[in-house]
Amino acid sequence: MGGRVETTFDKPGVLSRNDRAVRPDLAGAKVLVVGLARTGQAAAEFLLKQGAHVTATDLLAWESLDPRAQALAERGVALEPGGHREETFTQADLIVVSPGVPLTIKPLLTARAKGIRITGEIELASRFIDQPLVAVTGTNGKTTTTSLTGEILQASGRKVFVGGNIGRPLIDYVNKSEPAEVVVIEVSSFQLETVETLHPVAGILLNVTPDHLDRHPDFEAYAAAKLRLFDRQGPEDTAVLNVDDPVAAGAAPRSRRLFFSRRSRVGSGAYVEAGRLVLVAEGKELAARPLADMLLTGAHNQENIMAAVSAAWALGVDPDAAFEAAARFRGLPHRVELVGEYDGVRYYDDSKGTNVGAVIKSLEGFSSPVILIAGGRDKSGDFRPLRPLIREKVKLLILLGEAKDKMAGVLGGQTETVPVGDMAEAVALARERAGPGDVVLLSPACASFDMFKDYAHRGRVFADLVREGKD
Repeated sequence: MGGRVETTFDKPGVLSRNDRAVRPDLAGAKVLVVGLARTGQAAAEFLLKQGAHVTATDLLAWESLDPRAQALAERGVALEPGGHREETFTQADLIVVSPGVPLTIKPLLTARAKGIRITGEIELASRFIDQPLVAVTGTNGKTTTTSLTGEILQASGRKVFVGGNIGRPLIDYVNKSEPAEVVVIEVSSFQLETVETLHPVAGILLNVTPDHLDRHPDFEAYAAAKLRLFDRQGPEDTAVLNVDDPVAAGAAPRSRRLFFSRRSRVGSGAYVEAGRLVLVAEGKELAARPLADMLLTGAHNQENIMAAVSAAWALGVDPDAAFEAAARFRGLPHRVELVGEYDGVRYYDDSKGTNVGAVIKSLEGFSSPVILIAGGRDKSGDFRPLRPLIREKVKLLILLGEAKDKMAGVLGGQTETVPVGDMAEAVALARERAGPGDVVLLSPACASFDMFKDYAHRGRVFADLVREGKD
């Protein structure tokens, strides 16, 4: 090929805010995929189908790549494992960045300076989707709310695709051309950094508390990324916002706003009152359901249910039917999941609690004395907001992982605190010290990558150790 191939990605700003995004013609374009995990693999497959000349790069060496990534070479993708070559970036017509890749790496900065367009998989995929899109973001609760919203819509008789940051990449839906009437996706701050034309008919912002500050320059930048969810919405769309959260409550989208709250009534949306979840429109009650009917428990799940029911109602689902579907939803693994009850002690796996806000939500849901197992890889979080709840609810704090010394320094004065070497030692100590009526809670407030493959692996190890010798 000679010079660069022009795509519609090369024309920023040509769309008005409410226009449908232009589908780029990628045939013959030189497209670079950065990152070869699941999202990058799906993006590369899609780009091949579009007739693009695809190169994919990853920091991992060839022998460390997923076999599915290696197999892309047989399908015509030029693979460059073992590092990022700057000349590959500067020779591309378009760069598709996986969410785990910071936009601040030098090859991307150099490419951007040369005018090369950089986008993400969510933005790319959304340009090829005609169905209504529901998008969920927030620091905590995204996965549960996304799954629950999908369940409610499915129970109403709709064909639904659920994916994004949860499970399957959105581009996988486009790849497979699956029939669906509604597409429901979880989107992270990393994915939202690269959206331009993403247009959810219903966007949910659950909460924004400090997280991923090892990647975002500061909390303001992190919050701004979350708020990009609403940039393309117009008056015909809906924003579902947590009025108890300062960032969400202060959002000013162009769309209709539905609020939800655990602390006060709202005019349109959902709230908790007298042990009931209530859905209202302009002050008029549409439906209500006792909290006791819900299989999902805890303050955080009250918010997740209200957000999902509000969004489903905005998409035309009967309010009573929405609450009925929500009542049957059992939740997801590793999110305050009851592992078992042994000798009168309940053990909960909240390994997905990888930030301080998540741990606060989890602790708020318990009235029994808690033995808390926390720690892991610090994400530059501030652990001080945990102090009041540690002092009030936690009888023993067990710390492990890279962050244990930092956490002990911040939290150690609030309750008895014991550092341990690994999860086996943590569970053994918790079992020894727990009495009937107590709760043992794994809720780390940290990433898992210092000791485990991911949060799910950490949760499975915890659960296996809890059940060891008890089943």
